[in-house]
Amino acid sequence: MEGVSPAPDIDAPRTPRSILFMCRMNAVRSPMAEVLARDMLPGIYVASAGVRPGERDPFVDAVLGEVDLSLGRHAPRSLEDLEDDYFDLIVTLAPEAHHAALELTRSMAVDVMYWPTPDPTVATGTRDQILAAYREVREFLKALIAKRLKGPG
Repeated sequence: MEGVSPAPDIDAPRTPRSILFMCRMNAVRSPMAEVLARDMLPGIYVASAGVRPGERDPFVDAVLGEVDLSLGRHAPRSLEDLEDDYFDLIVTLAPEAHHAALELTRSMAVDVMYWPTPDPTVATGTRDQILAAYREVREFLKALIAKRLKGPG
């Protein structure tokens, strides 16, 4: 029929309008994911938080700078520090954050995804070896954002 659009595919994943990335201390994994997602998903509100706030990590600044991205004025923050408390999707990157997100959303209609992500702060060795661990996390998160969150096109 002319002028009738096809029925939407109910099995197709919908792109969220707002995403919260959560990790343990909002110092490495979740802020890195936030910056990558903002770059890759224009028009989507993206934030990050930790179960508790940690300290800013200079290695994150270094590996984001390698791909022309920046944390800007980001300061690690906890869930209590967030200005907005509703998100379409919460992506957790560490077990502690996943448990906290499930507890937080028990009575809310929010999707929660768990992406077990290595903690590069446990890397030892030379500066180059430590940076390599951070780069691996950056590329891991970038690939997951592209595969699981970025819409077609």
